[in-house]
Amino acid sequence: MKNGTKHLLSRGGVIPSQDPDRCIVRLRIPAGEITPDQMSGIARIARKHGVPVVHMTTRQTMELPQVDPRAIEPLVKSLERNGTPLGAEKQEVVNITACPGTDRCRFANIETRELAAEIDRRFFGRDLPVKVRIAISACPNGCMSERLNEIGITGTIRPVREEGLCTGCGTCAHHCKEEAIRISGGKVVLDQERCMLCGMCVSPCPFEIIKADPPEYQITVGGRRGRHPLVGRHLVTVTSPGAVVDVIEMIITWVYRNAYSDRQLPDQLDDLDFDIFKEQVRKACSNSGTMSELEHRGVWA
Repeated sequence: MKNGTKHLLSRGGVIPSQDPDRCIVRLRIPAGEITPDQMSGIARIARKHGVPVVHMTTRQTMELPQVDPRAIEPLVKSLERNGTPLGAEKQEVVNITACPGTDRCRFANIETRELAAEIDRRFFGRDLPVKVRIAISACPNGCMSERLNEIGITGTIRPVREEGLCTGCGTCAHHCKEEAIRISGGKVVLDQERCMLCGMCVSPCPFEIIKADPPEYQITVGGRRGRHPLVGRHLVTVTSPGAVVDVIEMIITWVYRNAYSDRQLPDQLDDLDFDIFKEQVRKACSNSGTMSELEHRGVWA
């Protein structure tokens, strides 16, 4: 076997199959978006190398199963030319997932596709002691289960009401899924503890009296899917995509320097002094002016 083939077989995007004479090739497709030409290219490559089906994975990418290991080198080169290169699966940052965001979803609070592309560019395939999954949901509906990933980003907005103009009609209360809004004495009362900052009360206001602060990005760490699901711990809420990328850089560096490889990241957070790391991140974001005002007031503490 050629050295180049041996190297590719050791990569995270090449996964052992139940059949020892075959392997699975996972692709790198951030946010699950490819062009029609790339889609056609994957079909052409699969046919050329005798791949019977193409599997759509839960992490918005594709796998080519039943690949002959001897075909790995030409197959991977073809995938690179197609713009859908080899993916990742081992102790590294794997395929970045994201919902469509404000480009298509009427509930979205943040743009996700460009953010996912930048996160992919900066961090995909980064070698780490543990596997790190990163997911983005444009609102707290959490369509990407982002809080069940090692790093999750959730788009939020805070409703702001012009009290003097509000008629107390109750439309916002009717649309609030958390029962965080009630009408008392003809006035709207918001329960801050119940409010998920989803923004669903904003657009239904018939008089456009309820507005919204600029969108923000809530970042969680240590989520887990699988046999024992676990919601990630809140780290910090920031005010810009650039700040999101900066915080992810801090998380990745922290994991690289401190985590060890025999346990999943969620099971290590206490041993890694997560609370101390959280304060360091919050201080850095506060000094840079990118931390949410809600953080400063202790709402997310």
